[in-house]
This record gives sequence, structure tokens and C-alpha cells, in this order.
Amino acid sequence: MDAMQQIRAAFERRGNEGYGEGVSQLEHAVQCAAFAQRDGASPALIAAAYLHDIGHLLHDLPQDIADSGVDTQHESTGSAWLSQYFGPELTEPVRMHVAAKRYLAATEEGYFDLLSDASKLSLKLQGGPMTPEQAEAFEAEPFFADALRLRRWDEEGKIENYQGPSPAHFEAIAKTCLRA
Repeated sequence: MDAMQQIRAAFERRGNEGYGEGVSQLEHAVQCAAFAQRDGASPALIAAAYLHDIGHLLHDLPQDIADSGVDTQHESTGSAWLSQYFGPELTEPVRMHVAAKRYLAATEEGYFDLLSDASKLSLKLQGGPMTPEQAEAFEAEPFFADALRLRRWDEEGKIENYQGPSPAHFEAIAKTCLRA
């Protein structure tokens, strides 16, 4: 099975599951990618927005595992898996999107209050808001700006009954980002 077939299979297997936000994993992925495309992001960043939560689709843990106090570290799992097929312009924003939430919770007034209850719970499990030293180190990361953009689309992509492009549209964009 090639990379795109594996991605499609992961969405077919677990994409219809929710994750505490009122939309399914697949609906969330499509929305995030649609907002990235709307905002003129590069193909790699659009694909990163589509695939940023693939780590949730790769394990066999229950969808409500955070309620049990477990952080699946989906960002690391997803980024590592994607690194087999894609370059850092796609995988690094995926790896950093949880850290971007922690960064924004520490540095942007009012950000924490806008998070959903599920996102607040996962933030706690993921280490909470960054310390000033962690934030400074995060700002120095090469894909810092892309990770923040991805995080914004991640927060926005929770609209029930949203009608956007098909998953195939974003699969085609991701396919153009595959390493040769």
C-alpha cells in the first residue's frame, strides 16, 4: 500500500470518530485544510492542516482516552509516521501544533479562554502553557510561524455541518507533496 492509500485507509478506519469537539476526525481535517487553502497557504501547509491529527488515527486507543488522563502524543506519532513520505515543511508543523497551543496559551491574552473544554483538557495533559523559557525556544524553531498558522486553523476547524471540499481534494494536494 502506498502512502496515499494508507492515509485513506486510516481515515476510513477512524475518520468518522469524534474527539470531543462535535465534528468527526475527517470533518475536522477537511475544515482545517479548507481554511489553510482559503488563507493562501502553501500546498505543504494545506496538506499539514489536513493531516495534522493523523496520529489519532494510527493507534487503537479509545477516542475518549483523554478523559482517562492519557495523552496519546498524537503530534509526535503523526509527524514521525508522515516523515516516511513527506518533508519537514509538512511534518514539522504537524509535530509542533500541540506546542503551538501551549505557546499561545502562555503568550496570548484570552487564548486559553477561547479553547473548548476538550482542548483545555488535552492542554493540561500536554504540559499546560509554556514557561517563558519554553516559549522563547519555541519561537526559534524553523517552522514556528507555520505551526502557529496550523494551530489557528485547528481551533477554527470545529464547525458542525460545515460544507467544504471533498477529502479527495486534499488527498490530491497531499500527493503533490510526497517526496520522490
